[in-house]
Amino acid sequence: MVNEYPELPHALSLTGNENTMTTITQHDIGAIEQKVKAAHPPFALLKQELQQVIVGQHELLEGLIIGLLCNGHILIEGVPGLAKTTAVATLAAAIRTSFHRIQFTPDLLPSDLIGTMVYSPATHEFSVKKGPVFANIVLADEINRAPAKVQSALLEAMQERQVTIGGETFKMDDPFLVLATQNPIEQEGTYPLPEAQVDRFLLKIVITYPTRTEERQILDRMSRTTGKISVKPVMQPEEIRAARAVVDEIFVDDSIKDYIVALVVASRDPAAYKVPVKDLLQYGASPRATLALAQAARAKAFLDGRGFVVPQDVKDVAHAVLRHRLGLSYEAEALEKTSDDVVRALLEHVPVP
Repeated sequence: MVNEYPELPHALSLTGNENTMTTITQHDIGAIEQKVKAAHPPFALLKQELQQVIVGQHELLEGLIIGLLCNGHILIEGVPGLAKTTAVATLAAAIRTSFHRIQFTPDLLPSDLIGTMVYSPATHEFSVKKGPVFANIVLADEINRAPAKVQSALLEAMQERQVTIGGETFKMDDPFLVLATQNPIEQEGTYPLPEAQVDRFLLKIVITYPTRTEERQILDRMSRTTGKISVKPVMQPEEIRAARAVVDEIFVDDSIKDYIVALVVASRDPAAYKVPVKDLLQYGASPRATLALAQAARAKAFLDGRGFVVPQDVKDVAHAVLRHRLGLSYEAEALEKTSDDVVRALLEHVPVP
């Protein structure tokens, strides 16, 4: 029998009659891939629209789309001038949906974010005035410049997808995506994000300087004061919700699930997997990382047009999923080791199925 899916994990045929189980499974995955092909075109158009404005930054653009597919928030870190804000604004412009940008500052109040109760002298009643967090896509620009009270107000919206104003609770619209940016080099006037909030971000994307070739493309494309590149909306919110349902159907073999769990557990007990990072870690990734790895790997398979996840999908998203969920020790800081170094070691030493 010819295997129509040569990359299909071998564990699919470990139970039952091998030929029957393989045939049934391949048929099911074939049906899933048809759904993937039907739901994929709007996201290809979305990426093309983003690439008209953003040069390079492949990880950033793919991460933004994965966030849409997984209904997960994204933290974007990079030095000034790398188009973090531009990328988010372009994404919002390419989707027919609402978008609000919030510039985080040290004097920002929770009510500036979520809204407040307003008294009307005419009616002698209080009414709710919703804040800018009530949008489908919210850009939290320089999120680490706001104090703890503002961060806790945003945390409820991110995790519970609801906001409480004056004792009344309001559900956030769907989709609801917080895309936050932060500058890694400025420390004055910043407030480090609490671990509980950082863990709520599905991905943390670290962007770096463009290559020489990309820099020249940026110069040719952007060095003008008039005639800016216009971005047209190419996607509806309904298409995002439909694609999420397809992503949830993408097959994850038990061996891949075990690999995902092993990566997360190895971050907590590296000695058990002979990963030489024990002295570098203060704490490992939470169970939320396990769920995020599986979700992001499914989204990566969707973007590649497959109905099943392969180990490379997990590897491709591992850095973005895990880098902000690992607590480094003082020794790691002294040795100038980063969380990406730890993730790299995990990927090198944890056995791949």
